[in-house]
Amino acid sequence: MINKLSLQPQAVVNAVQPKNTTASAAEVSNQFGKFLSSAIENLNQGQANVEKLNTQFIKGDITDVHQVMIATEKASLGLELTVQVRNKMIEAYQEIMRMQV
Repeated sequence: MINKLSLQPQAVVNAVQPKNTTASAAEVSNQFGKFLSSAIENLNQGQANVEKLNTQFIKGDITDVHQVMIATEKASLGLELTVQVRNKMIEAYQEIMRMQV
């Protein structure tokens, strides 16, 4: 059985948008750090789930290859997205550092 994807774009947008316009820079950076930490933790949980499913498949506990492949592809796409976001953040940082004041 295929599980419904849990990605909800509006929820992601709402989580990133500032809720308080009077927040200090330290508060904003703390919130952003927590957001990134939770995203990395979710990615790590997906990878752990794939390892568990692979082990169960090798032991013969799971006979449905589709379930294993779907979980593997979800984890792979999550990792690819994370790498692309990291690359864009580094690129933006380098562009800011090249600006003349």
